[in-house]
Amino acid sequence: MTGFIPYGRQLIEADDEAAVLSALRSDYLTQGPATAAFEKDIADFTGAKFCVAVSSATAGLHIAMAALALPSGEGITSPNTFVATANAMIYNGLDPVLADIEPDTFNLSPVAAEAAITDRTRLIAPVHFAGLPADMEAFAALAGDRGLTLIEDAAHAIGSDYASGGRVGNGRFSAMTVFSFHPVKSMTTGEGGAITTNDPALYERLMMLRSHGITRDPARLTDPPGTWWYEQQVLGFNYRMTDFQAALGTSQLRKLDRFAARRRAIIARYRTALSDLSWLALPHDAGDQRVCYHLFVARFDFDALGRTRAEVMAALAAEGVGSQVHYIPVYRQPWHTGLARDAMQQFPANEDYYARCLSLPLYPAMTDDDVEQVIAAVRGLA
Repeated sequence: MTGFIPYGRQLIEADDEAAVLSALRSDYLTQGPATAAFEKDIADFTGAKFCVAVSSATAGLHIAMAALALPSGEGITSPNTFVATANAMIYNGLDPVLADIEPDTFNLSPVAAEAAITDRTRLIAPVHFAGLPADMEAFAALAGDRGLTLIEDAAHAIGSDYASGGRVGNGRFSAMTVFSFHPVKSMTTGEGGAITTNDPALYERLMMLRSHGITRDPARLTDPPGTWWYEQQVLGFNYRMTDFQAALGTSQLRKLDRFAARRRAIIARYRTALSDLSWLALPHDAGDQRVCYHLFVARFDFDALGRTRAEVMAALAAEGVGSQVHYIPVYRQPWHTGLARDAMQQFPANEDYYARCLSLPLYPAMTDDDVEQVIAAVRGLA
């Protein structure tokens, strides 16, 4: 055994350290030129016209929805997501409405989302779970026919391509796309996130909302008496990214394609080594679609193994292999329990998925020996 292998972790290399040190030695620690450079890099990478870096993906979801200035109503999203997606709706006066997932991709089902639309629906927020993009062509058609806004929760999907081609975040299907750069994601800035958009008006609003609603732009000021003048024109937030975080992000972004390739290679080895296990269902295979996978979520038949999920996780941990559950459904959280009157009836696909899911280790710093250790531990469960 080579040591404990967590389900995910960052890969920080010498050039990342040098980039952060350079920023720390510069004149800017908080938001400055490195942040602007990182935003340009993300926009260029995704193919979007604009990018706004923020302190977290949660902050990004919050101000992306706030920038729309929607009237009170409802927003539709997936129950198979971190709670931030639904929480951001509540922050903005929208009631979250959950719709079931597709049983193969674990993403929000366009059919279920369509059934959840009412005259109070204002937006749909598909989640690109585990890095595999949701069916954005279907969601774009669905939203366009009804005058609804789309915001992509792409916290897992930086570096992935849509099924029809083009990078996630290019603005082809939605008003805005939100990314996460948490350490277990495909690239990291420590904590941090970003929003991409092709709409210049939304871009200007996002820039103000992330920094207290304040502007120094002379063209936007009412009657500036001097160069010191600034104005708070909307109620905003302190959601800025630091320059040393942005410097790390720029360094990591340069290596994202390499990171993604290593993730795909690990998954290919898992598929070869674990596909014969009758009590294990491997995740959806995207084929030739270029996906930067954030998670490798297998589904275990715990009854066939004669063990509970907790017992399986403990057995894997005893062999030095970490695992995690992604995710406890949003409607099972105490704050959100009112979102599901009968989970089995409302969300049968999500309930079936949740009953069996377990994420196995996946990150680019894994060695081939680490991968084999995971495989041996999983095969040893039976």
